[in-house]
Amino acid sequence: MTPARHTPTSTYRLQLQPDFPFAAAAEIVPYVADLGVSHLHLSPVLEAVPGSGHGYDVTDHTRVRAELGGEEGLRRLAAAARAAGLGVVLDIVPNHMAVPARAELNAPLWEVLREGPAAERATWFDIDWAAGGGRVLLPVLGGPLGEELDRLSVENGVLRYADRTFPLRPGTEHLPLPELLDAQHYRLAWWRLGRTELNYRRFFAISELIGLRVEEPAVFEATHATVLRLVAEGVVDGLRVDHPDGLADPGGYLARLHRRSGGAWIVAEKILGPGEQLPASWPIAGTTGYDALRHIDAVFTDPEGWEELTENYRAFTGAPPDLGGEWTPTVRRASYKMIGHELAAERERLTRTAVAVCARVPELRLRDHAPWTLRSALTELLVRLPVYRPYVTADGPPSPVDEAMLVTAADGARRMFQVPAEAAAVDTVRELALGRFGDGEGLTDFRVRFAQVASALRAKAVEDTACYRFTPLLSAAEVGGDPGQPALPPEAFHAFCARLQRDWPLTGTVLSTHDTKRSGDVRATLSALSEHPRGWSELVTRLTEETAAAGVRAPDPHVAWSTWQTAFALGFPDRERLLAAMMKTVRERGLHTTWTEQDAAYEAAVERFVLAGPCGPPLYPLTEFARELAPQIRANILGATLLHLTMPGVPDVYRGSERHYLALVDPDNRRLPQLPIPQLAALDDALNAGYDLATEKLRLTATALRLRRAHREWFGESAGYEPLAAQGPAAGHCLAFARSGRVVTAVTRLSRRLAHAGGWEETRLPLPPGTWRDRLGGQELTGTVRLSRLLADGPVALLVRED
Repeated sequence: MTPARHTPTSTYRLQLQPDFPFAAAAEIVPYVADLGVSHLHLSPVLEAVPGSGHGYDVTDHTRVRAELGGEEGLRRLAAAARAAGLGVVLDIVPNHMAVPARAELNAPLWEVLREGPAAERATWFDIDWAAGGGRVLLPVLGGPLGEELDRLSVENGVLRYADRTFPLRPGTEHLPLPELLDAQHYRLAWWRLGRTELNYRRFFAISELIGLRVEEPAVFEATHATVLRLVAEGVVDGLRVDHPDGLADPGGYLARLHRRSGGAWIVAEKILGPGEQLPASWPIAGTTGYDALRHIDAVFTDPEGWEELTENYRAFTGAPPDLGGEWTPTVRRASYKMIGHELAAERERLTRTAVAVCARVPELRLRDHAPWTLRSALTELLVRLPVYRPYVTADGPPSPVDEAMLVTAADGARRMFQVPAEAAAVDTVRELALGRFGDGEGLTDFRVRFAQVASALRAKAVEDTACYRFTPLLSAAEVGGDPGQPALPPEAFHAFCARLQRDWPLTGTVLSTHDTKRSGDVRATLSALSEHPRGWSELVTRLTEETAAAGVRAPDPHVAWSTWQTAFALGFPDRERLLAAMMKTVRERGLHTTWTEQDAAYEAAVERFVLAGPCGPPLYPLTEFARELAPQIRANILGATLLHLTMPGVPDVYRGSERHYLALVDPDNRRLPQLPIPQLAALDDALNAGYDLATEKLRLTATALRLRRAHREWFGESAGYEPLAAQGPAAGHCLAFARSGRVVTAVTRLSRRLAHAGGWEETRLPLPPGTWRDRLGGQELTGTVRLSRLLADGPVALLVRED
């Protein structure tokens, strides 16, 4: 019998790693329970590459990771959690496995490399054997094969290269090395060849992660058996699914997972584009919450200030429209570069499939497309998709949304052909992507691969390139965000929340994760710049000029703008963290240096500027500017926190973010949590001793989480969401709503403009019927209240109706 499970009221995310294993997590269980969450949320726990700091590079689905304490350690942690009233949610990785240096650590891959297409588990991996002449390309060599031969050797029946190991095809052990290499089911090659010749599906552009074919029932069962057993035995209560868009059939996979898990609470890491809706047919609770993050951030961004800030940014950087000057052209150019460079191998596989299908399908109108026209048509369609991917399946016709999206993309793609007759290739590719010619050899492969490549392209071009190039306001350049329109009015937030409560009331919501480029508090800090655009722009100009006058010029104005913003948000001159974040920024941006083609002189100039600028004397005026904006930063941080914790959905609190949490892009956001953790019982004493943002945020978080846990019916599946409209001259600066007639949230937005306009004055907020008690300030309220009274002690209020 399946143990009884409860849907989370909130989760607390722990990033496990060898230095923070299950035993360390168990030590903080009492604190997490006292905080008010209902479930621990654990990063992946299955066996991974030794030393991995994240666990997404799985090597063995049959075992819980020994470096974390093994299955017994996980069970002890789960037992400690249950004893404290907590459940466990587990992060799982269905899309890919690691290609580890010691290939034997991945037993299915080792078998496939040894035995080739005839291997029992050859169907596990998405390998295009024909493209490699029956061999898998392994781009692992530091240079061309001829230059690396001396580093290759055979020892104890294993092929070795540096710290890497590979199996040998049976019967080839005693061949001379050149013949031995040619006789294997794999081809060792220079790592640079992976860009154009790789013949296995990977995670984005990471060749060290090979794609899994979990659409195959046997592969699903083998890779999920351990996790599903832990769910069935009550060790695990819910699941977070990593990157479902990489799968052949995300909806089909989630339906199978839903059935096999007995209806467990499941959320999927689906990144929704602007206006995109989660497929209604997916039998899950919802997303992991990046759509909520986007809407929360947006209401604390001043639209007028952002426009002014963007104009000042363009004047300062001189960035051309497609190289950071405007969002849409920047995304388009990055997409062209990505599909023709990092993802060139993926495009070539699609092209080969399209050519073969057009030659084989009986439809005569598919004949006589030159390969270059099909390749061009693929490129032009893919770069025009506004979301991660379509969801066309073999079960029925494409959805109206997918059809409209591809028709619109095709309309733009055709215009890129000079000869109209050759543009017919666009229609062919569009129809293939929509599954118009049915399924079968080649047809299914094209339809599936088109969607998978689309998702990889969107992630790499938008998240990992354009978000580092278009940077007027760094808080907008976030996963799931819309840097081209980062500000939204309260009405948009209310509409979003009403839709969540109606359609996805148990979806996940987040502000900070292991993947956010900047933590929620960093983004809330940066959002304050949208309320002071002129002051910020003048400060950046002055500090850049002063640093240059002192002998250190910025490598380019673009990096200067981003560096000063990052330093402002971090708040203190941590050289190591700031330098690491900026080095990642310039490499991802790819305008002067990249991960694979590093410009040592440029990177040295970046380091000199970081150390002489934000980590040098200019730190002081930067600090003074931050002090001037401190009230707005406080209002944004506390406001975003309260919205996150009381809006529809299940809030996920990233470890440490219950306090003032300033983290930059990974690996900075995956640092170990600070221990020991302060006791919640001391909160009131700490607050009475004086203002401290970290303590104030912790108290707010604990108050809201405890309320959710004690009264899950006020916030859960059958709860209500009612927008509350303030009345008066400053009404637009208050965002308020009620939950189930029992809880009222009120937050201040755009507080600098509010102060300059004279404050709340006669603005009031009509409360629902009843007597209300502020759980943060303690005052009792009824009827229509002045916001100057309601928010006298702070920028936010959390009211509970007293019976």
